[in-house]
Amino acid sequence: MNTKKYLIITSIAGADNKALIDFSQQAALHNVKFIVIGDLKSPADFQLKNCDFYSIARQDEQDFSLVKQLPKNHYARKNIGYLLAMNAGAEQILESDDDNFPYPDFWNLANQCVDAQLFENADWLNVYKLFSGKESYPRGFSLEHIQKELPSATAFKSCKCPIQQGLANENPDVDAIYRLVGKLPVMFENSENVALGKGSWCPFNSQNTTWFRDAFLLMYLPSFCSFRMTDIWRSFVVQRICWENDWHVLFHSPTVWQERNMHNLMRDFSDEIVGYLHNHIIAENLSKLNLKSGMENIPENLLICYDLFVRMGLMDKMEMNLLNAWIKDCLSILK
Repeated sequence: MNTKKYLIITSIAGADNKALIDFSQQAALHNVKFIVIGDLKSPADFQLKNCDFYSIARQDEQDFSLVKQLPKNHYARKNIGYLLAMNAGAEQILESDDDNFPYPDFWNLANQCVDAQLFENADWLNVYKLFSGKESYPRGFSLEHIQKELPSATAFKSCKCPIQQGLANENPDVDAIYRLVGKLPVMFENSENVALGKGSWCPFNSQNTTWFRDAFLLMYLPSFCSFRMTDIWRSFVVQRICWENDWHVLFHSPTVWQERNMHNLMRDFSDEIVGYLHNHIIAENLSKLNLKSGMENIPENLLICYDLFVRMGLMDKMEMNLLNAWIKDCLSILK
């Protein structure tokens, strides 16, 4: 298949998973290459039409420095899928999860430059509330700011957005606290695009995100942290580095709905405590870092940002070995 658009999902489900079947069928219709990254618990006989499945054995055959170091039984195996798509010449990488179902708009060709409500210097901005008018909030949002009034947009303009987060209807990515005390389902409105600029924070996840080639280096998911924080802390690093390049992170109306897999909410709560306690100070400390502008400085900026997590005691220092391997692989592919 000659395509420049790839969809990456990591899953231990079988080929009878309804979401994977739907994604595979729709991807073929829209000329999107679909890669599923398995793990140790994946079925040995996984076969799904229009889906390129990578078992652990097949992953180990890949000539990436990162492959030899990534922990198994971990969501961050998804990094291998990103590298495979880059190596195949992807211009856009979409990512989702095996409990999401795409609306037709999911497959629309995205543009980097998008007209959007731009928010700059808004501190913490609850994008979910902007799209719903209700009191839900995204997983990873600083609890200290949940009651904050929504600010007005700085401007409405064309923004360069190489990272674009689509919302998810019905069972969106809220935290365990909300799931224990809040109301579901949540349905978002088809509202104006929202772009976050310098000085504005809102976590974004990995369940419905489009990445353009300029931002591929930023896709790295850390391994040596809570599973419930890997994509959230990535999103903070991404936003901070975007500030240096006059890039914006886009949030747009829902293009998937979620029928959530079974979760132990108290286990999720336990895994999210480190975020509840530290997300605010993480953002403050990232804001203070001395980073450099220019795409050529993204590798160094990544190292500076993730070293902050190590120095804060939130990630093991072994994370830096993985990050260096990721950077080496990406630079070799994207040169």
